[in-house]
Amino acid sequence: MKGVNAVLAAAALALALSLPSWAQEVKQLTHTVTLAGTVETIDHDKHLMNIKTADGVFNTVDVPPSVKRFDEVKVGDKVSVTYNNTVFVKLKPPGEAAADTGSQTSTMGQEARPGGTTAVERTMTATVAAIDTAAPSITFVGPNGWKYSRRVADPDVLDKLKVGDQVDITWNTSVTVAVD
Repeated sequence: MKGVNAVLAAAALALALSLPSWAQEVKQLTHTVTLAGTVETIDHDKHLMNIKTADGVFNTVDVPPSVKRFDEVKVGDKVSVTYNNTVFVKLKPPGEAAADTGSQTSTMGQEARPGGTTAVERTMTATVAAIDTAAPSITFVGPNGWKYSRRVADPDVLDKLKVGDQVDITWNTSVTVAVD
């Protein structure tokens, strides 16, 4: 799931950056992905399982070791995973303090069957480090020097930003897993 979450979070940020305006107000975009099917294989040692969807597509799910009751999932179980990612992007006013906060809640492992919901919220201030109008893409540098580059769906948004601008990015992510 970790790999799936990272990819989906990146996609949601890319979609958020395609918004037509970077005014001072907060912009919101929600991206939801649902995966439902039958567990075809499980590797308990590597925390992997393959889920076959109704259209015959196999999806490999990397289950974090922290997931409780993974050992109760069996081949043939019907599972559904719903991933919601909402991204808020706000151009930061000059002089406003940097943000870097996070919180997490979870009901995983508390249900009658394996599953539950985990929700994470993270807000951080990032600086626009590079703008590539040819790609079109943008690169941010965030806390602890991490770099994050993404293609932008609407190249006009690049005209509204400059290198050195600061933005607050808030990710609200929830994952719900149900085993029928």
